[in-house]
Amino acid sequence: MSRHSMQAKEPLIRMVKRDAISQQKAWGIRAAAFILSLITGGLLIFVLGHNPLAVYKAMVVGSWGSRTVIHETVKLAVPLLITAIGISFAFKMKFWNIGAEGQILVGAVAAGAFGLFTAHIFPKLPLVILMMLAGMVAGGLYGLLPAVCKAKWGTNETLFTLMLNYIALAFIKYLMNGPWKAPGSSFPKIAMLVPGARLSKVLGVHWGWILALILVVVSWIYFNKTKQGYEIAVVGESNNTARYAGINVSRVFKRTMFLSGALCGLVGMLQFAGADYTITEGTAGGVGFTAITVAWLAKMNPYGMLIVSVFIAMLERGSNTIQTNFKIPASASDLLIGIILFFMLGCEFFITYRLIFRGKEEHHA
Repeated sequence: MSRHSMQAKEPLIRMVKRDAISQQKAWGIRAAAFILSLITGGLLIFVLGHNPLAVYKAMVVGSWGSRTVIHETVKLAVPLLITAIGISFAFKMKFWNIGAEGQILVGAVAAGAFGLFTAHIFPKLPLVILMMLAGMVAGGLYGLLPAVCKAKWGTNETLFTLMLNYIALAFIKYLMNGPWKAPGSSFPKIAMLVPGARLSKVLGVHWGWILALILVVVSWIYFNKTKQGYEIAVVGESNNTARYAGINVSRVFKRTMFLSGALCGLVGMLQFAGADYTITEGTAGGVGFTAITVAWLAKMNPYGMLIVSVFIAMLERGSNTIQTNFKIPASASDLLIGIILFFMLGCEFFITYRLIFRGKEEHHA
């Protein structure tokens, strides 16, 4: 076969996995991606007729410029962080839990069953503990269901967990229009949690932020220093290898997905009792999907998730500010956030893979 024929069959661009890359080079790629995202976003802002530097400054000030906005930024970061930690339990064993939204919602409903109807029976501390346990158990069981089906019948967990989101959402609509509808309301809504049952604030934000920081440390220890964490890693590498090593893969699926769902259910309880004080179709607010981005950007590292969740919360809070200050449409501010996250996620591809063009000799990176 001629050299010309071989070149004709060779693709124009080939994707090759890198053998290794230094941390310095990896962070250099991430820094370049971040700068490019700001430049690209700046072009969008300029097209809209605004000064990019002024808009970016307003985003930072709108997130960290006063005690009040700092509290709001932290309130956005807390559910993102805990949910990201929750789904990382599943993702580490390559069980694609796309059902965090539903697990958050059922956690909120379970917590609401106690918060809305037994606040007059229990003192605050026992009531809060009951709401926490109810939310975590409900979320855990909702996460356990697809794990059981995966272990027993080999079902597709991505579709299974995704569909469970809509079931949870439909159930909340039923509650809003039916048995939990607020008395005397002409609109479909659930009553507000009484002030005496709401979570106490620490430094201006409900104490869920302290719990989130504790979970960062605990989850890192669990993943890296415990037998169960090791089993998750082995199952994630290969189910067959795990079975050969004597690990009960089915049990790991079930145990880990219960923990994953339980943490998401905890988020539902915190949103209900610490932020919204009621349950609506927007209680999860897209957190379950945004948390996937947090987990991937952080490479499933809990400490990295802390940084990324705060960064994304800053972007979301900042986008609200520029909508008000510069009259930028919500769709444009969402697009700006999307551009930044697109570049940050995309750069991970170039850290893991490299592109080889036709006619270029392959060298190991």
